[in-house]
Amino acid sequence: QVKLVESGGGSVQIGGSLKLACVGSGYTYSTYCMAWFRQNLGKERERVVSVASDGSASYGNFVKSRFTISRDNATNTLYLQMNSLKPEDTGMYYCAADRAPRYGGCWSRPADFGHWGQGTQVTVSS
Repeated sequence: QVKLVESGGGSVQIGGSLKLACVGSGYTYSTYCMAWFRQNLGKERERVVSVASDGSASYGNFVKSRFTISRDNATNTLYLQMNSLKPEDTGMYYCAADRAPRYGGCWSRPADFGHWGQGTQVTVSS
């Protein structure tokens, strides 16, 4: 059974940093692509970044080099380093995973991912 557990959320001031982590289990980590999504009240879930099994990443337009994703296949852990945080970055951050596409790369839509963590809250305020 696939299980994803996020951690690292919290409350920070504008301009601060957080590092989120997602530990996966129950699947062959290196064959899955993974992603971070976020969602705020009343808004649709949006993709922050997705990363293929080879480590190649695709970021949402709003990231603008502030965030960096990394994955450690040895420990089945996905990280999201977030810098220069803004109030609009506030939301619940979710880790998602699913088998990588046959053609390589990773999925981009929430509906493409069958496995989700419980989420970790990020709050950015002045």
